Amino acid sequence: MAKSIKIPFITMKTAHFILIFCLLALASPFAYASDPSPLQDFCVAINDPKDAVFVNGKFCKDPKLAKAQDFYYSGLNIPINTSNPVGSTVTPVNVAQIPGLNTLGISLVRIDYAPNGGLNPPHTHPRATEILVVVEGTLYVGFVTSNTDNRLITKVLYPGDVFVFPIGLIHFQFNVGKTNAVAFAALSSQNPGVITVANAVFGSNPPINPDVLVKAFQLDKNVVKNLQSKFWWANN
Repeated sequence: MAKSIKIPFITMKTAHFILIFCLLALASPFAYASDPSPLQDFCVAINDPKDAVFVNGKFCKDPKLAKAQDFYYSGLNIPINTSNPVGSTVTPVNVAQIPGLNTLGISLVRIDYAPNGGLNPPHTHPRATEILVVVEGTLYVGFVTSNTDNRLITKVLYPGDVFVFPIGLIHFQFNVGKTNAVAFAALSSQNPGVITVANAVFGSNPPINPDVLVKAFQLDKNVVKNLQSKFWWANN
């Protein structure tokens, strides 16, 4: 005579647990993914939401209406005035300048540096890795690793040299030559964002309470207030 098989009793609580586990298992590939690959050739950004689809923070025009101008920018060959407190000027070419970059995950900048100390100050790009190539001049560049090491990695670059700044890390470029310097950089985002450390900390609007900065930087309060007064131009 065949033995009977006992089927374990599954409680409602156990069933809910199994269901949730299965859903999490199915969702995990999406939870660990970054920006998904676009499902169309391109998605040219427009400001008019009429009959448009909202993708990556922009509305997209009908692909059939796309034209060459949507993927075009001119002027990166023109030197830019660097007469400012830091001695550098960044010319961005991101989705704001080329609407066809929307969803494509890439952008470009030109950076002009004044001679004898032109500086692209310590800053981060929260959404992009940066790869920089020097075209003219000599640059001392570097980035700082995250806590707790805070290790400084630097290199002196000459025309034709390339350097990479990992996503989110504080980095800088400093012109150590006696002539103007020029570099171009590609960034792995259509809108990489930029946080200039000194501007954000000492030039925020409204200002950060000086007591916070006194403790954070272990400085005298008068020094903090003086620094805050110097960075008024950061938000202008």
